[in-house]
Amino acid sequence: MAVPITGIDPQSPAERAGLRRGDALLSVNGHAVTDVFDYQFYTLERKLRLTVQQGAKVRTVLVRKEEYEDVGLQFETYLMDQQRSCRNHCIFCFIDQLPKGMRESLYFKDDDARLSFLFGNYITLTNLKEEEVRRIIDMRISPVNVSVHTTNPALRVKMMGNRFAGEVLRYLNMLADGGISLNCQLVLCPGYNDGEELARSLRDLAALRPAVQSICMVPVGLTKFREGLAPLTAFDEKTAGAVVDLAEAFGEECLKKFGTRLCYPADEFYLKAKRPIPPVSFYEEFVQLENGVGMLSLLCAQFREALAATRGDLTKSRTITIVTGKAAAPFITSLIDEAKKRWHNLEGQVIAIENEFFGPQITVSGLITGQDIMSQLTGRALGEEVLLPSSMLRREGDLFLDDVSLSQLQEALGVPVIPVGNDGSELLHAVLGGAWFVETAGSDCRAAECGEIHPV
Repeated sequence: MAVPITGIDPQSPAERAGLRRGDALLSVNGHAVTDVFDYQFYTLERKLRLTVQQGAKVRTVLVRKEEYEDVGLQFETYLMDQQRSCRNHCIFCFIDQLPKGMRESLYFKDDDARLSFLFGNYITLTNLKEEEVRRIIDMRISPVNVSVHTTNPALRVKMMGNRFAGEVLRYLNMLADGGISLNCQLVLCPGYNDGEELARSLRDLAALRPAVQSICMVPVGLTKFREGLAPLTAFDEKTAGAVVDLAEAFGEECLKKFGTRLCYPADEFYLKAKRPIPPVSFYEEFVQLENGVGMLSLLCAQFREALAATRGDLTKSRTITIVTGKAAAPFITSLIDEAKKRWHNLEGQVIAIENEFFGPQITVSGLITGQDIMSQLTGRALGEEVLLPSSMLRREGDLFLDDVSLSQLQEALGVPVIPVGNDGSELLHAVLGGAWFVETAGSDCRAAECGEIHPV
């Protein structure tokens, strides 16, 4: 396979070796290169023989570099070939629940093992062949993040709409036996893979220790656009509480047996169950933070640490508005109330946005649209600034899910709109107006506890 080279980094080993844009890479040290896995693995060495095609000629170029130094070749895509799309038809798939007319990229279902390693994406294993699993093992590509959902083969086939979904569970054992670390995700649907089925999945995955490093449970998200899809119900206080109880009991067993809790319900389960968010010590290394596991606890600890380290008084009154999803709003309100007790000339209101775009059962902040914020805040007294979680915006930080831009929202509301990252210190800094230096050197936010914050 010839991979076209679209650019050369200036002053790189590739430029010094005389490689040019328009060349095509054929092999590295005699190994064929088909994608970014091959490229990164085979270019680690100091001395490289790159076989390239330059026009009609094929030649070998010698490249010398430092170990782990990048060669300096650029390709059309980071993966060097096309991104792999999902072959499943999961009954809980969120993309199937999107309305028509959104930007095209939102409808692409990614299920690419390479992105799992490079960016932490979760994969189902149904896109892999056995030889590709062996390549992952041979190249020591670790960790791999897997959307398991259930370890019951027949139930996995039913839930994922793929006749191979059950048999590829054997890849978990292959990867574990090969020394590959695994982080596992279970999207739970009431009546399907909770209860006894959840207990079975936790036992099966724990049996793959130490390869399995963590297991997280995430509740199914249901939009109002489910016409023609499998009937599903959302978790309520009782059913969410049952998941929390089962997971915490199993986690205690794992803690005694393995020295790690191993399994964690996502924050959303605690909010739905109206249970206190556990302290930061509960989450150990926060290995599933991007799945919403321990995010609120860590935010609380960081916020309180920053609050304790911040000195001085506000020189003038400050009034702000914070918008967030309905699930986290009481939690964020508790934090802002702590700041208001410290600075009596600080006024801050937290407004929970009703998700009219996707439907009332979607309560997380990351799925709030610009038009919902605009319609629910227009005409209200908002103060000097509006703060919102940066997770509401795409990676570039400019557009909401509905393609409303940050600048459009600011113009409609008539005040600056400031995205804030998921960091408690950054949140306090934004609340105070950005004019404060927070002294946190030498401290450890994980030592702070969040036990006094209750979601209700």
